Amino acid sequence: MRNVIVTDPPRADLDHVTKLAEYGVATVHEALGRTGYLGPGLRPVHLGARVGGTAVTVLCWPGDNLMIHAAVEQCRPGDVLVVTTTSPCGDGLFGELFATALQVRGVRGLVTSTGVRDVAELGAMGFPVWSAAVSAQGTVKATAGSVNVPIVVGGQLIRAGDAILADDDGVMVVPRPEVASALEAAQARVDKESASREAFRDGELGLDRYGLRAKLAELGVEYVSAPDQAK
Repeated sequence: MRNVIVTDPPRADLDHVTKLAEYGVATVHEALGRTGYLGPGLRPVHLGARVGGTAVTVLCWPGDNLMIHAAVEQCRPGDVLVVTTTSPCGDGLFGELFATALQVRGVRGLVTSTGVRDVAELGAMGFPVWSAAVSAQGTVKATAGSVNVPIVVGGQLIRAGDAILADDDGVMVVPRPEVASALEAAQARVDKESASREAFRDGELGLDRYGLRAKLAELGVEYVSAPDQAK
């Protein structure tokens, strides 16, 4: 495997990414046809954060965080660091010292398929993290990996410069060329949900608004009274 650090990859428009994050992961995920979600295995270490940023990708070896150190230098304001390993690893590859270095550079958060530690300190400093594990297990700095190469996290391909959205519902990726169209799709989704919300407040049922009575009948679902069901 060729180990490289790719410098200055093209990034999605940061203003667009920031606006996209305001819609929330669930809304954007639905608006894009339920694509891009990194799965339920990545959870926020602390609740309440919502971020959007451009991906700086890191491929490490298990139990080794050497390439995270290399990646810090490649980060710009508005980035989100995305870390994975060549095979599964729950060790604490990331902690408060890394967060301090990234925060100074304007990095908006971390997404990692590995573990993190210094959880209390991360919360106190307000650095958002989404991880697959929390682990005090330490690491070494001995094995070459890569920075800003395509990686796969949660079954999703992530390239440097793609948009990363993360909140209490999880994490998703929007490919860089699709960010502008994702904004339009997300707004359309919000408008549709707003209309439905008003209808529900007026007492309309989802069964009627979404035409689901016909679907129930098509699937063979029958309405029977309780006395008849007891017979």
